Amino acid sequence: MKKEILTIITSLSLSFGVLAQVDSMRITELNPVVVTGTGTYHTADNSPVAVKVISAKELKEVQATNVQDALNKLTSNITLHTNGMGSFVNFNGVSDDYLLIMENGKRVSGDDRWSRISLDNVKRIEVFSGAASALYGSDAIAGVINIITEEGNDLVEATSRTKVMDHGRMNHDVNVDVNVKKFSSFTSYNFRKADNWQVNKYQEFIETDKDGNEQSVIKLNGRPMSQGFQSHNISEKLEWRFNDHWQLYLTGDYYDYVTTRPENAISFTQKKSTDKNTGEIKYTYTPKAAYTYDLHHNSYKYGGGSRWTPNDSVSVFMDVYCDNVTSKYDYWQTEEAEAYDETRKSTHYVNESLKGIFRLANWNKLSGGLEFVQESLNSESDNISHETTNTYNVFAQEELTVAKWFDIVAGVRYTYNTNFGSHVTPNVGLFYHIGGFRIRTSYAGGYKTPTLSQLYATDQAKTSSRYTINNAMLKAEKNHFGTVNLEYGNNWMNIGVTGFVNKIMDMINYRTLTEEEIMADPKLTELNKEWTTIRQRDNIDNALLRGINTNVKFITKAGLSFGGGYAFTDGEVDKAVRHVGNANVSYDKTWNKYHLNVAVNGHVQGKRFSSTYGYADGYSQWDLNTRHTITMNQFVLEPGIGIENLFNEVDDSYWNSNYSTISPGRSFYVSLALKFKN
Repeated sequence: MKKEILTIITSLSLSFGVLAQVDSMRITELNPVVVTGTGTYHTADNSPVAVKVISAKELKEVQATNVQDALNKLTSNITLHTNGMGSFVNFNGVSDDYLLIMENGKRVSGDDRWSRISLDNVKRIEVFSGAASALYGSDAIAGVINIITEEGNDLVEATSRTKVMDHGRMNHDVNVDVNVKKFSSFTSYNFRKADNWQVNKYQEFIETDKDGNEQSVIKLNGRPMSQGFQSHNISEKLEWRFNDHWQLYLTGDYYDYVTTRPENAISFTQKKSTDKNTGEIKYTYTPKAAYTYDLHHNSYKYGGGSRWTPNDSVSVFMDVYCDNVTSKYDYWQTEEAEAYDETRKSTHYVNESLKGIFRLANWNKLSGGLEFVQESLNSESDNISHETTNTYNVFAQEELTVAKWFDIVAGVRYTYNTNFGSHVTPNVGLFYHIGGFRIRTSYAGGYKTPTLSQLYATDQAKTSSRYTINNAMLKAEKNHFGTVNLEYGNNWMNIGVTGFVNKIMDMINYRTLTEEEIMADPKLTELNKEWTTIRQRDNIDNALLRGINTNVKFITKAGLSFGGGYAFTDGEVDKAVRHVGNANVSYDKTWNKYHLNVAVNGHVQGKRFSSTYGYADGYSQWDLNTRHTITMNQFVLEPGIGIENLFNEVDDSYWNSNYSTISPGRSFYVSLALKFKN
């Protein structure tokens, strides 16, 4: 009888433990803490601004190796597009040039800003759709992606994670966190690599005869669809907590990335000629080295700051950080010259800010501060010796609780830029909530100063005989962004729908100069003798985008969770996708010290148009991931195995097309995580 009673008590304890774990997971997944929408902390259901949160659990379930991959798999309003120039992100119909990327609230800059952030120690990713210049200044015209990292609380916490796939793909992360009394150290290292791969080894050329008839000519091309690379990223954060009111931190990281292009690859150039006597058109194809250099990016970032909280009503933050990014051409040895480096671009970014959050009453929260930003650019290839711009900002925001069911948030930022003068960007949001129902509506103005490259860079494309001159007379881009969000949630589900309108003005694009403009300038006339096309960047485009995003998430007590989303975007913007959807199903089960997670994730999107490359077909990709967690006192062992691109969907278009996907096809992977806590 005693054994039976003991067995019943043990079973009930385990059952309640599992239910408590599921309830805890529900709170974490369905109602997480968010900060990006207002710059102050709220739970998601109490945030006056809608923010989508991707949790650490979701990131592990999809086994993403970088931020781009994670966002593509776990959101419906973010897509990737790739051509011969590389991979790019499209967010709510516009390019990531209008998207601010942050890590723990600090802007990440440079060509490799997506790749510089390791996913291994990410606590959550917050995705805010809408203009946010009132909070964050320039660049936040379409939205903000804020990656929040996790910091261990144990005396010593060490983690190692490795994922290996075919085509030489590997991702390896190491994190070591140490907490000794009032001092903490957080160290992380990330290594990533991949080989070159091709799905179609050919390039298409079009020949046209004198009657206008076209025919296709196919040539073998050694340029890969996806270029091989290796990257290293190491970061360190030191933190001192002097007392309950004052803490200080220092941070630094170094990133190095280099492509591993095939040195012996051959491609072809096409030349057209016309016989003066017969009018016959002839084409010749000349083989040449596909590549003569590798791209080499490196960066280092350092900074520090402090937080002072004299009481529960006041918090003051001071932050200073500097981000330095260098991009080089690493030319390898040729018959004509020895190997050498050429600086393609070197940028220097400094940010100094002082911010305060003041709870003046239970119904009022005021935040505001000062910010100084300095940016500079050097480029050997573009003949830019040193160009600098300074920006001075003052910002303030009020959060008012008018009633238990109604909140208002309003803010404004005054910006003075040494190149573009003064500008004011406002934002205002209304939040109605009762029970599990929430209605949010907001308006915000956006502001984006042209980059120093857009102002001063000259580009030379010899293969297309195209020369781009600089234009220091560019104007800042601006927008008006309005949203309405409807949401319902409880302790096991969340359903939301958001509609938006985004009007962007004075968008910068390339404009081909007229013959009259060229002839009026002796320098351009001379250039025209060598180059067929001469163009410059100009404020020539406007865009009106409208869209609707829906998201659902359900978590059951049986360990089954599922969700997904759909996004429709309407607007005449290059590379926008009208229809995008994602879906995911996850199952969790614990047996004593063993935990199983099985997850299926899918991404589906329609056609994507490019004014340069034409249409890319729609595609879908489905992945199957499994993780097996074994807990042994202070150690946790977590092997994983899965299949990426279950249905082997590939895009076999000719090289340099507007690819729908650059996946090499169905791929199996294995992963292993080791964790130690003391």
